[in-house]
Amino acid sequence: MARIRISELRPSNTVVVATGNPHKVTEIEAILAPRMPGVQFVALGDLGDFADPVEDGSTFFDNAMIKAQNALDETGLRIAVADDSGLCVDALGGAPGIHSARWAGEPCDDAANNAKLLRTLDRVADADRGAHFHSTVVMLRDYDDGRRDILSGNGDCPGVIGREPRGEGGFGYDPLFFPDDTPGKTMAELTPEEKNAISHRRRALDDLAAQL
Repeated sequence: MARIRISELRPSNTVVVATGNPHKVTEIEAILAPRMPGVQFVALGDLGDFADPVEDGSTFFDNAMIKAQNALDETGLRIAVADDSGLCVDALGGAPGIHSARWAGEPCDDAANNAKLLRTLDRVADADRGAHFHSTVVMLRDYDDGRRDILSGNGDCPGVIGREPRGEGGFGYDPLFFPDDTPGKTMAELTPEEKNAISHRRRALDDLAAQL
C-alpha cells in the first residue's frame, strides 16, 4: 500500500526518484536538494506498487531515461530522477555493462553473476583485470507550457577485479571489486560512508548537481 498519496503532492515541486530503496532517495536528496530549494524528494515505491519498466535501451543513459519516463507516466508528477549503473571490465570490452544485474540470467542473482565473472576472467593476468563501475543519472522536468528539461550526470569508480570474493557489505559485484581509491579493500569491505564517498553514483550525482 502506498505510504504517500500522489494527490497530496505538488507536481511541480516534487521529485519522484525511480526506486523503491529509501537509502538511494536519501543519498540523492542530500546532493541535489541544496540546488533545488523547496522541492520534496519521494521514492516511486512509496507512491504505489508499480511494475518495473522494460529496460531495453542500448546505453546507461537510455535505461535511465526509460526509468525516469516511467516514473512520470505512473505518477503524473513533473520531475523524475533515475539512474542506471553497471560494471565495465576492460578485458571483456566493457561487459557486462548495462547487462550487469542479469549477466548470469534471470532472475537477478549476485552470486551467479560473480561466479560467471570469475570464470570468465580465470586466465586473465592481474595486470589486465582493470574495470570500473559506471553510473548515469538522468533528471526529467516537464513544464506547463510543454517544455522539457533533460539533464544527465555521469560518474565512474575505477579499480580492478580480484580473484575471490571478500567482504560482507555492499551488493552486486562489490566483493570482487577493488577501487583504486581504497587500496587493499574491496567495495564490500568499505563502510557505507567510505563507499558513498567514492561511488560512481555519487560522482554522477555531483556531475548532475553542478548543472542545476
